[in-house]
Amino acid sequence: MKQNSFAADRKLMHALDKRSKPVSYDEGHILFSQGESPRGLYILRDGEAALIMQSPSGRVVFFLHATAGSLLGLPAVVSNEPYTLSAIVRKDSEVRFVSRDDYEELIQAEPTLYPSVLQVLATELRAARLALAEIQGQVGKRTGESELPANGTCSQIVPEA
Repeated sequence: MKQNSFAADRKLMHALDKRSKPVSYDEGHILFSQGESPRGLYILRDGEAALIMQSPSGRVVFFLHATAGSLLGLPAVVSNEPYTLSAIVRKDSEVRFVSRDDYEELIQAEPTLYPSVLQVLATELRAARLALAEIQGQVGKRTGESELPANGTCSQIVPEA
């Protein structure tokens, strides 16, 4: 289990707080589910949440532990694509919800927030890549396969375009 906080800088969090609604959730509540259209994003103020990605067969392939201060659901809201993870409250939590429409209005009104949004997205992307590298390492240990071909080049892994 990996623990990460996808926290935004103070300016972005303050701007989101002004447009958010406070909500309390009990342990086990599903904030959003993988594959759902984005309704909005969630600021985890107090408590914990699990971010889970499942394969089509239902096997958990990715798991992160989100802590207080994390901003959840941002990639789906920014891209207006379905959530790629599910977020489940792990212990009673205080959350602030920002609807997708409120987020879009905020970004249009304050475009100087874009770098802060990109920083959160970059942090989440990095966490995903590190988790994938760890998974690859575990699979390699179980199967006896190395992470790179014997000659150590990536050209055999990624074909040229």
